[in-house]
Amino acid sequence: MKEMIYSQDKYRMNWIEGTVEWGTVKCRLPLNVEVKRHYEGNIIKEQYIFTNNTDKDIFTKLTDIGIYTPFNDDYTTAAECMTNKCHAHIWCGNETAYVMALRMGGEAPHAGLVLNSGAIGGYSVERDMERMSNDRGDFILHPSPFSLAPNESYMISWTLFPHNGKEDFYKQTSVYCDKFLDIRAEKYVLFKGENINVEIKSDFLFKEKDVHILLGDKKADFTVKDNSVFFKVNAEVQGEMKYQICVGGVHTYLRLLVLPSLGNLIKSRCHFIAEKQQYNNKNSRLNGAYLIYDNEENSLFYSAQYDYNGGRERVGMGLLLALYLQNEKDADAEQSLLKYADYVKRELVDENTGEVYNDYMYDGSYKRLYNASWFALFYIELYKLYKKRDYITVAYKILMNYYENGGAEFYPIELPAVEIIRCMETEHMETETIMKQFIKHADFISETGTNYPSSEVNYEQSIAAPAADILFKVYNLTKDKKYLNAAEKQLEVLELFNGLQPDCHLYETAIRHWDGYWFGKRKMYGDTFPHYWSSLTGNVYFEYAKITGNDMYIKKAEASYRSTLSLFMSDGSASCAYVYPVSVNGEKAGFYDPYANDQDWGLYFMMRYNNQ
Repeated sequence: MKEMIYSQDKYRMNWIEGTVEWGTVKCRLPLNVEVKRHYEGNIIKEQYIFTNNTDKDIFTKLTDIGIYTPFNDDYTTAAECMTNKCHAHIWCGNETAYVMALRMGGEAPHAGLVLNSGAIGGYSVERDMERMSNDRGDFILHPSPFSLAPNESYMISWTLFPHNGKEDFYKQTSVYCDKFLDIRAEKYVLFKGENINVEIKSDFLFKEKDVHILLGDKKADFTVKDNSVFFKVNAEVQGEMKYQICVGGVHTYLRLLVLPSLGNLIKSRCHFIAEKQQYNNKNSRLNGAYLIYDNEENSLFYSAQYDYNGGRERVGMGLLLALYLQNEKDADAEQSLLKYADYVKRELVDENTGEVYNDYMYDGSYKRLYNASWFALFYIELYKLYKKRDYITVAYKILMNYYENGGAEFYPIELPAVEIIRCMETEHMETETIMKQFIKHADFISETGTNYPSSEVNYEQSIAAPAADILFKVYNLTKDKKYLNAAEKQLEVLELFNGLQPDCHLYETAIRHWDGYWFGKRKMYGDTFPHYWSSLTGNVYFEYAKITGNDMYIKKAEASYRSTLSLFMSDGSASCAYVYPVSVNGEKAGFYDPYANDQDWGLYFMMRYNNQ
């Protein structure tokens, strides 16, 4: 199948564009493969039948069979993405499996796939490496392992259908699948000691005796009401909790994660940074820097290559310690932070001009506007910790330098607009000049709408999130509703990056699929679920909730923040990204990258949210 275009779609979007044709089957085993396809208007029903014509039994492994389902998920220009590209939210939950594809601009119709028979146990991707970060790749769905005696057959079948968005998608699944299980947990990432409720919704009839819920070999207690199953989870043991669920003969699962208490997680991480990720060598100008830590080799690592250097995103470690020390007395952590602050002043930030350099030794050979807002925020956190006016003066200079270099037409991550105005007001400093810059910036974003300029990736969640964030912040500063209205339009687009699959790696985790390559040791492209910048969406949700009082967005914000915390281990070690697919371009994935690099922004956001 080469195209799937809905008759009522004014944009004539083709939902299935890829390098390999939709429905192509790769099978490593001597199985006969038959593909059947039936069209009913905009509804397409497909069957993939695997038959054992040999005289021996055949047992499959997960990656022995792959069915290509190349949903049109890649980034060209923002304008084209809004109308003719989609976010593919994939759930390979064995006998409950689906793809919720959402047009990137949010306008219906959207596309959905729901499994009708068989089981899907995982997915892989094949990427066009020449397109680097802009191509998410062709998706390959893997049937769960099965066995066939001679002359036996096994069938995977599914239905493709149009829908009107997230809520409607889950309504339509029961229309096109007669045995769909919709699992909803109150939280997917838990702190030790928390208790949550889980609901398994079903639109088909079943008997209570046909419900089985297992965690390992332990049965979970449950109740049945109105054709739904309810059970409680007690977060007693740290680590992943994978509940195997069977309702009415349908097998699926729920994956949760239990972490130490937030306070213990933060403390152990801060001590790990101070003890293991700070470079101590008085003969080096890198002395005091927070660097990458290789968890495989138990050693620090530095390279002048952009995302491994002594500046840039790694300031997140400094931000985490500065915020931690605002709540805790910790002499070792404070000594480390002060040493890092000296390094920043000596090597990365010209406190007279406000210029932020890309690497140590005032290396500005690569100009990068992103760095400015992050180091301005770092100085603001130092000010909140020590109440020294000089820190705000430096933060102000950094932001003015940023705007002098074209910042008003850029989409910076974490622009501390409200924070610096409030701190300057506390110090009785003149704010009119920088306020004009913030307003000019917000006006540009508002006028641009969703026709975003390309950045380090042509279009991505961390373009839409800053757009909404800056507009919300300028609304908070001015109370001019035109900024609130413009921000709400950005929010609509931003939400589409997030899925609702019942997995601690996926629930309210924004789609990102290149960070493991740029920041990791393995240098592997592929869906990073999670990556810490996913929490930028949480920041926007939280700002919107504070403005409107909408409690739903408080819950969504917390889910987004929690979704990134699996990057942190109880001993304080960390990973920059989890590469989620089964494989990427044939190479095994499904791992936490060994580098602790820049992930501390995620924990910083969670702590900041928790402090408010």
